[in-house]
Amino acid sequence: MLIRPAAPADIPALLTLLKRIVPLMHESGNFQWDDHYPNETVFSEDINKKQLWVADIDGQLAGVAALTEDQEPEYAQVGFDLNQRAIVTHRLAVDPTYRGKGVAAALLAQAEQIALERGIVFLRIDTNSENQATQKLFPKLGYKYAGEITLGFRPGLRFLAYEKNLA
Repeated sequence: MLIRPAAPADIPALLTLLKRIVPLMHESGNFQWDDHYPNETVFSEDINKKQLWVADIDGQLAGVAALTEDQEPEYAQVGFDLNQRAIVTHRLAVDPTYRGKGVAAALLAQAEQIALERGIVFLRIDTNSENQATQKLFPKLGYKYAGEITLGFRPGLRFLAYEKNLA
């Protein structure tokens, strides 16, 4: 598995990934993503900012994550100090074909690597309250549950925030 920065040429595969993942999310009651978010524009902006990473397995796009320093203001709801720099994982997704193969863990390891390179000690992430898989994964990787938040751009949904301290 190769974790690499996403390129504009990855956009078609990313959109295909969304078409495979969103229906499965909805089947499990997770409405975090839909036909409008994330989208081609969001991924293109991530690529332009050099903050989108993909997991490549034998030339196939197996997963994606935006690894940014962008913290949602709502993270303050669980006591995160938004003045502290943090690497925040957004838009983490794994193609159903590659689930259980360590793709999400590899992408989160890339977040940790970026944090270490930048001298940042905090990793932060949130997930929909209905996403059971990530709620199991994050603690296994050393993330501590910080509490429940709401996100203004996804009204009516509940999210669980997590943090990992590398210090």
